[in-house]
Amino acid sequence: MRRQTATSGSNPAGSSRSTRLDPLSLPVRFDAHDTRADGGVRQVELHRERVVLRRAINGMRMAVNISVSDFRGIALRETGETQLLVLIHRDPSLNIPLCESADRAEIAAAWQGWSEIFGLPQLQDGESFEPAPRRRRRNAIRWRRPRFLIRRRVGDALSEPNVHRDEREIIARD
Repeated sequence: MRRQTATSGSNPAGSSRSTRLDPLSLPVRFDAHDTRADGGVRQVELHRERVVLRRAINGMRMAVNISVSDFRGIALRETGETQLLVLIHRDPSLNIPLCESADRAEIAAAWQGWSEIFGLPQLQDGESFEPAPRRRRRNAIRWRRPRFLIRRRVGDALSEPNVHRDEREIIARD
């Protein structure tokens, strides 16, 4: 069940054309700019625990469901005379704009609010983001074999045995 009100979305009532989302009115659904998507627009559903991105590329529709914990934090970016809050992901194409304003007090309050709602750190845009460690892939066959068979080392059954010709052998006999 989605809650959509007339004041939620990317341009709430009474605002100008700048992006301004309210962290206390989640879940919210809005359109965001995406250069790779058909029409240059993607739909974003923002919940407290997850984010769903819907877009179409070359006619193929897709929905990407991302946990909020997979994001790095809330970053503050300077864009000329305005400032922009962005939900930062390690993949730059998954970044989500949250708020844009020229008022520094308003942007600081929104930055603190979004950080508390999602439980993510506040980041400056100039900070270097090292790539996150890759998640281990799970092997489907791993569960089909017992563990000791996986660890067991296979011997060389196909190699030729060592044969020593023209040598004296000492054999101990009783």
